Amino acid sequence: MLSNLFLHEVLDDWFVKTVKPRLRGKASMIRYADDAIIICELKEDAERIHKVLGLRFEKYGLKIHSEKTRLLDFTKPGEEQGKGNGSFTFLGFTHYWKRSRKGKWMVGRKTASKRLQCTIAAISAWCRTNRHKPVKEQWEMLNAKIKGHYAYYGISLNARVISGFYIQVVNVWRKWLNRRGRKGWIDWKEYNEFLKVWPLPKPRIVHSYC
Repeated sequence: MLSNLFLHEVLDDWFVKTVKPRLRGKASMIRYADDAIIICELKEDAERIHKVLGLRFEKYGLKIHSEKTRLLDFTKPGEEQGKGNGSFTFLGFTHYWKRSRKGKWMVGRKTASKRLQCTIAAISAWCRTNRHKPVKEQWEMLNAKIKGHYAYYGISLNARVISGFYIQVVNVWRKWLNRRGRKGWIDWKEYNEFLKVWPLPKPRIVHSYC
């Protein structure tokens, strides 16, 4: 809420009313809370905005995160190129150029590796803390966490990554179930039977886009 109150005046209105009319090429901005991307058709326009952005924020007593603010060449690759130009992370997704099944360049989106690692670590920590709770309670909470992950990251072209997420959660749950007592390790055959009774949600694409 604070980000929106501040940045509507500091960034949104300023970009539309002051910046865009002075640019030579097309430009647009996408902002969510305090994260934003400004897309420019011309490199010189991007450089001009980057140069004055910090000054604009300082006027209101704000600072831009120097390590997260950068200029990036994300132009569409030529048809003869074998690799896309650069990549960037925004709102938990890494955006990159990839070829479609028809061989055309398109923007791909996949779960950012750091975000994925943090999510798995958080689920592992939860399983460790709650490993002595009844299986039903663990299963219900893990179901909610996994479905929530799919609801955000289950987008087109990200199937491979969310499938990897599912496998890691399955492994993490087995790890901490095996540390509930002195019974010993649950082998995979026994664990697979266990998952038939307490199945975890399989990977699914929730949001499709062209």
